[in-house]
Amino acid sequence: MSRLTDLFFENVKKTPDIEALWCDGVSLTYQEFGDRFLRIANMLLANGVKKGDIVGVPMNNSVESALLFFAAAEAGIALAPVNPTLPKDAIESTFGSVGVSVIIARKNFYKTFKPEGMKLFCFDSAEEPDAVDFRSYMDYPAERVNYSVEDDATLILTLTSGSTGNPKPIELSQKNKIDRAFSHVDVFGITSEDRILAATPLYHSLAERLLILPLLIGSTSVILPRFTPELWLKCVEEQKITFSIPVSTQLASMLPILESEDCPDVSTLRSIVSSSALLEQSVKERLIAKLGCEFHEMYGASEVATATEINFTANPEKNGSVGKAFWKAEIEIADDNGKLLPTGEVGEILVKSPLAFKGYYKMPEKTKESYTADGFFKTGDLGKLDEDGYLYFCGRKKELIITGAINVYPPDVENVIMKIDGVKEVAAFAFPDDRLGEVVAVAIVPEEGKEVTKRDVQRFCVRNLADFQQPHEIFFLKELPRNAMGKVVKKMLLDVVQ
Repeated sequence: MSRLTDLFFENVKKTPDIEALWCDGVSLTYQEFGDRFLRIANMLLANGVKKGDIVGVPMNNSVESALLFFAAAEAGIALAPVNPTLPKDAIESTFGSVGVSVIIARKNFYKTFKPEGMKLFCFDSAEEPDAVDFRSYMDYPAERVNYSVEDDATLILTLTSGSTGNPKPIELSQKNKIDRAFSHVDVFGITSEDRILAATPLYHSLAERLLILPLLIGSTSVILPRFTPELWLKCVEEQKITFSIPVSTQLASMLPILESEDCPDVSTLRSIVSSSALLEQSVKERLIAKLGCEFHEMYGASEVATATEINFTANPEKNGSVGKAFWKAEIEIADDNGKLLPTGEVGEILVKSPLAFKGYYKMPEKTKESYTADGFFKTGDLGKLDEDGYLYFCGRKKELIITGAINVYPPDVENVIMKIDGVKEVAAFAFPDDRLGEVVAVAIVPEEGKEVTKRDVQRFCVRNLADFQQPHEIFFLKELPRNAMGKVVKKMLLDVVQ
């Protein structure tokens, strides 16, 4: 097989009338989905897009976006999907970093961003000057593209940073996407009977995996246009979802509804995998009790996909761990000099995996620098392994707090403060200090209707943290700054609190 669409069309032959995709009230069978993305591929090629071109897409979760991934795979086109809410400068920077020559966007996007010298397509309007109406794809033939596309052809350029500086585009081939999908099929026991829900943005690799995976094995992909806890739980009930990989903040936000009398029926769920950030232990236990299904957590990065996973339903004693090496991956821990560290010592997490990316696009030196001499990817994360090979995440290297030459790991402080009654969320971060260079600071979000004071926090920390871990600065916020995947963006905290 050279294209992931070849695998898709095997399912068309076997089950043409089975539902392939559901999104926002629209349902397409395998036959209908295949016909539509072939028409899109031919429409793009007929309007001057060429094999190997890079197509920039400010991407929403929609039927059109789902079809576009498969049209690109069929035609050998690479997609560069980005968050449509990014500032204009950030989009220009990310598109420029990969050489985008084609843009497919909605009319609102073109009101502020209209680059010259590019081929333009408009998802939702025939009146946009100089842009082809994307909806005209139904006028083109539903025929397969008549040239070969190799499995190492670039399919996705993931631009996760949204940086206006020097983004490092992550290059993923069709083979990457296929291998990552089937690794999850193997580990989580996914079958053609599953209905799989994607509720994170389709410009992120996780949601892309949840879109592509079902369509390679003959099951059904369900795409939520936007996330709210109410919509997610209602979708599970109405669409009879059996498997999903939500981010941890999404799961935590569902608890009030799950614990209410009006909670939708989620009994069809057989397995949930929490991703992106660790859940606080009491939240995790409450979720397990209410969801009533297998509950996993996983750790990884866009460059290497899933690196570890743990089934907490089967391994409750490994509290705080992000699990063992996933599928065929290997995990090591090293110090700043690259020396491997023994069990229990904190260092940088290194990952060797057959699921690793092609590299940073057109950045061979950056790609080489990201690996050790023996082929382990340097994640930039800190962690430690226990005697059973379970990994414990200790934060980002860049977020390490060094106060008076002593290392403070933010999760060690956060895990203690989360035990204070009335604390909903907390983030520990470095705060500049003339004497020590930097000190521990914490930003706390109190639970609604509860009062937490600085004195409460100080007293609790004195009893439960070492002297060098004590927070010198304590701030109270209504919410923590987060990215689109729900991760706290700690580098923004200084600006928020000052």
